[in-house]
Amino acid sequence: MSTTSLTSWAVDLKDVTTIYPFEGTEYALFIVGMVLWILWHVWQLRFENKTYAEDLKKLNSPEKLAKVMRNEHLD
Repeated sequence: MSTTSLTSWAVDLKDVTTIYPFEGTEYALFIVGMVLWILWHVWQLRFENKTYAEDLKKLNSPEKLAKVMRNEHLD
């Protein structure tokens, strides 16, 4: 199955216009990838901050923290 007009690699590639599918979309795919990467970092930071805040609320006293450190269940 061929996705291009090439039938053999024994040609001069400067005479070939397209050697792989979706040629020309590299910049758009790069931008989409960067945006998704940044959005993932934003989501991850928000998730971690939310989890941290919940843990702070749960362990808001030294007694509760000491209990957790001793592997005892909180009430």
